[in-house]
Amino acid sequence: MPNMVEMMKQVKQLKKMQKELKRKIVSASSPDGSVTVEACGDMTVKSVSIAPEAMSGMDPKRLGDMVARTVNSAMDSAKKAAAGDMSRLAEGAGLGDMFGG
Repeated sequence: MPNMVEMMKQVKQLKKMQKELKRKIVSASSPDGSVTVEACGDMTVKSVSIAPEAMSGMDPKRLGDMVARTVNSAMDSAKKAAAGDMSRLAEGAGLGDMFGG
């Protein structure tokens, strides 16, 4: 069991990691490139870009589906990036495979 000093170090590392995750940005694009989504490592969507031609030349339901799939892809990438960072932190703190590392 870690002592109090070690626990405080881990809390500090976790807070630092949370700040870093907010700054980490991943992106995903639809197969045709008409929709691009940027997401942060803290699981927030930073931006959604839709090409003008997609808005005028695509069925609204199809466009909505494409946006949803692209957002899900970006969020999946953000989760993987966050899991990798948390795994490295856990290894450094001696917590082994706690975060899938």
